[in-house]
Amino acid sequence: MTRHARNCTAGAVYTYNEKRRDAAESGYGTKAQRLGKDSVKSFDCCSLTLQPCRNPVVTKDGYLFDKEAILKYVITKKNEYSRKLKEYERLRRAEENESLQELNAKQQKCIEKFVNAGKPVNGDIASGSTSSAAAGIIAVIPSTSVAASTSTAGSISNMSNGNEKKLPSFWVPSACPNAGVAKLEKPDSTIYCPVSGKPLKIKDLINVKFTLLKDDADKRSLIAKDARYICPVTHDILSNAVPCAVLKPTGDVVTMECVEKLIKKDMIHPLTNQKLSEKDIIPLQRGGTGYATTNSNLDAKEKRPMLQV
Repeated sequence: MTRHARNCTAGAVYTYNEKRRDAAESGYGTKAQRLGKDSVKSFDCCSLTLQPCRNPVVTKDGYLFDKEAILKYVITKKNEYSRKLKEYERLRRAEENESLQELNAKQQKCIEKFVNAGKPVNGDIASGSTSSAAAGIIAVIPSTSVAASTSTAGSISNMSNGNEKKLPSFWVPSACPNAGVAKLEKPDSTIYCPVSGKPLKIKDLINVKFTLLKDDADKRSLIAKDARYICPVTHDILSNAVPCAVLKPTGDVVTMECVEKLIKKDMIHPLTNQKLSEKDIIPLQRGGTGYATTNSNLDAKEKRPMLQV
């Protein structure tokens, strides 16, 4: 920690300027940094694998995926739904069986109550001798057994009154007091896009066709090249700095400048002379991935402990 001043080192006040300078030197506080191009995926990379697409497809919202990666994702989600559906059916059957057992138990109690209500209180006692003998038998019963039965009936133990067979292991989740309280919900069969969160269907995926940049002098691989593709109409090099769009009928990737200045005038495909509509022009999303969105905010913030004095 720095001194308070050059000529005054015994001051009891830690000024705001000194605190901010110490925080800057020690690295405390919040650090904000703008993400560079190394932190943003390229426009022609898959939003799941973050690698250049070998067989690119695009959704209706303009998110680019490798066909193999997105099909694996869809299959995984379908298998997960099948597993959840089987578990839901199993729990539903168990719940139905439990409710049926409770209903049968209630009916049995009602039957026993009705049968016991029809019996006489003192029984069929024919003679006085029999009644006196019964009285003698009742008198012979020890008082300790009566006290024991009374104490058993009023016991607060969770193992009394036959519960030792019902709750052999009180730590089991099914034996907890709140077991079975949660309501069963049927799993959702809809598959959602991993980036936009909107419903995703395989039939809605559109094949994308990039136009390669012809460079005979450079024999490097496609991944090693910074400039890989061009607009088939204007021959402009495509990159993250150039907004692009996909023409749905053919899957060609053109620049938004071409769309605004050429295509939207007559709404005709410049390569096939096919009539287009607004839905046939899909703006290609840039930068965003299945793990982070960067188009709206390119600032990354890191929180650190504040210096307290």
